[in-house]
Amino acid sequence: MSKHPLVTWRATGLALMLVTLLAACASEPAEPVAFKPVPASRIVKSGYTEATQGLVAVDVRRERSRDLVVRFRDALVYVDGEQVTDLLNGEHVVFYLSPGVHKIAVSTQFDPVVELRFIVTADTRYTNRASVTFDADHRIGLRRVAQ
Repeated sequence: MSKHPLVTWRATGLALMLVTLLAACASEPAEPVAFKPVPASRIVKSGYTEATQGLVAVDVRRERSRDLVVRFRDALVYVDGEQVTDLLNGEHVVFYLSPGVHKIAVSTQFDPVVELRFIVTADTRYTNRASVTFDADHRIGLRRVAQ
């Protein structure tokens, strides 16, 4: 006995929709787009984002993700133990820090603080850029990256 063509078509359509939804939830980077700066209204600790002579620019970027679980979560950003701002999907912030060792950290309302000992230098052989990402388990991470 064969199935009715309408039943087969509906089952195929449902399977295709399910595969599409699962693919949208996969933890993979989104297509490359320029990073947007964090609006000044979301800087909660002034001083770190103001360019001053003798300070070095440190760029912290929140990598874009298609993952719906993490896409709309705030990534709180700390410098030397003080919360400075939060980053949304595809945003970045530039801190101006004195040369030397600083602690840059990130967290979410669900994750513990992840801290990175960050050596700030004006030496162009080294990068002053950090990347905020989420892993396959939706846990936040922070690492120094190349220019």
